Amino acid sequence: MSVLVNKDSRIIVQGFTGSEGTFHASQMIDYGTNVVGGVTPGKGGQTHLDKPVFNTVEDAVKQAGADTSILFVPPAFAADAILEAADAGIKVIICITEGIPVADMVKVKAHLDTLPGCTLVGPNCPGVMTAGEAKVGIMPGFIFNPGRIGIVSKSGTLTYEAVDQITKAGLGQSTAIGIGGDPIIGTTTLDAVKLLMADDATDGIIMIGEIGGDLEVKAARWIAEHGTKPVVGFIAGVTAPKGRTMGHAGAIVSGEEESAEAKKAVMRECGIHVVDSPAQIGSMMVEALKGVQA
Repeated sequence: MSVLVNKDSRIIVQGFTGSEGTFHASQMIDYGTNVVGGVTPGKGGQTHLDKPVFNTVEDAVKQAGADTSILFVPPAFAADAILEAADAGIKVIICITEGIPVADMVKVKAHLDTLPGCTLVGPNCPGVMTAGEAKVGIMPGFIFNPGRIGIVSKSGTLTYEAVDQITKAGLGQSTAIGIGGDPIIGTTTLDAVKLLMADDATDGIIMIGEIGGDLEVKAARWIAEHGTKPVVGFIAGVTAPKGRTMGHAGAIVSGEEESAEAKKAVMRECGIHVVDSPAQIGSMMVEALKGVQA
């Protein structure tokens, strides 16, 4: 079992022939990801990276059986690209693009809420990676090692740190999900945690968040009620000044439970193994798993 993407996923790249799409698609293909083609309007019928190019996502679905899409589309056009993929029947849409206007994402979110079979990850995210099977995003594949620890993260670079920590601890990863740091995203921390809790190939979960919003608090409270696997948590932004956006557009403290310390306190109350430094993630997960086995 896997979460969101696996070796059988039939993946297309929107923005396939652009510089970003070309660079990351080639890395995905080199990793062994099942990329079945890409979409660039006006270039349908051509080949790129030895894969077919389609004019529309609908063409890619009909002709290549695509069920997953990754977007490397400029911000001004990315919302329309997400909607195009959703309306064409794509089941998993992964949006790497950063800086999509909030007004555009409000419309996207409202439309996707009417399509229960469609999952959006991002925008402004590093993607989704099932170790040894599918790299759908910009995560560095060489740090991954197939294993049984799932990762949910709001931060791209901290995702990579957690992956590296788990690899060095000898555990390996099942699926890593970078949910994205924009104010309006598709898959939330709680959504991703639920997927990994239900995944037979995942024994433990790492949950990485940051200041701003209530995503981690909602997830923590659900874990307290329904969690069946150990969760290790880290919140970035302990020293961030109140009221200032830090890094991600969604990372701004505006409520009582939105600071790093407040979130960490709630997570501890909910039974999550909270660490104060990302350097402690691997060792803490080893200890948490020992507790389950005991």
